[in-house]
Amino acid sequence: MLKGKARAHTNIALIKYWGKEDEQLIIPNNSSLSLTLDAFYTETEIVFDKNFTEDIFYLDDQLQDEKATKKVSRFIDLFRQQANCSFFATIRSINHVPTAAGLASSASGLAALAGACNQALQLNLDQESLSRFARKGSGSACRSIYGGFVEWQKGHDDQSSKAVKIASDHFEDELAMIFIVLNDQKKEIASRDGMKRTVETSSFYPTWLTEAALDLAAMKEAIAQKDFIRLGEITEANALKMHATTLAAVPPFTYWSSESMRAMQVVRTIRANGLACYFTMDAGPNVKVLCQKAEVEQIKAKLAEHFALEQLIVAFSGPGIE
Repeated sequence: MLKGKARAHTNIALIKYWGKEDEQLIIPNNSSLSLTLDAFYTETEIVFDKNFTEDIFYLDDQLQDEKATKKVSRFIDLFRQQANCSFFATIRSINHVPTAAGLASSASGLAALAGACNQALQLNLDQESLSRFARKGSGSACRSIYGGFVEWQKGHDDQSSKAVKIASDHFEDELAMIFIVLNDQKKEIASRDGMKRTVETSSFYPTWLTEAALDLAAMKEAIAQKDFIRLGEITEANALKMHATTLAAVPPFTYWSSESMRAMQVVRTIRANGLACYFTMDAGPNVKVLCQKAEVEQIKAKLAEHFALEQLIVAFSGPGIE
């Protein structure tokens, strides 16, 4: 019997990844940059045993169906091949994140599974190698291997597409993110499907690739200079550009709800009244508000005038895989 357990935290992209160059290897069309957070994480335990007759996958103590199990099995196969191991496995994963609601549960989930496999099969992969493995499960999972600011370098093949930690002289420790949870239900259009449709049909997509590269360079400069205002402005603009590409897809679609739009307007109003805060959104309706730790309670109090307290979750910079 071989056993491994790992915890990985979710990350929120400040410069978004949107679109794949290689569907199989999950190599993106653009590099991205994220902040790993402490509030949401996944803990995964895996047991390999020669007596097991099939892979079994439990998510939040619920036995998963064949489709979900097959996806996980394919990912674990990468580690089994590396370790030359043919044992089946039982996987138990607890998500301290609502699944598939645009709160990045696949990032923490696949990163934790990668870490657990690495430990159980005694592969001794370093973080860079582990990020490449995690990427093949879910693109953004490669960034959850590290804490703080992380860049996913798009690269051009399996070896060069990987995440790296960005030195920031602890700038991330000054930041906070408030999640406005508007909907924790499973979304109608999965990120994977939305991305594919956008890449293939959106007339805005080529411009997105040019802009994302410029935003990334500007963002790294803002981090180096510890310039929060610039960091926030780039984060908000980049999210809006990504979501604009979906409106030009054929047929058009959006991850925004009317509540998302209301939340964005509330953030703009708070900012206009003197508190520095900026929104970002992933492929889901929930809005994340980037702010400085020193002002997080004031901003949360302002948001609480418009949203229920249970809808507001505060997160700070989080650690890498444990």
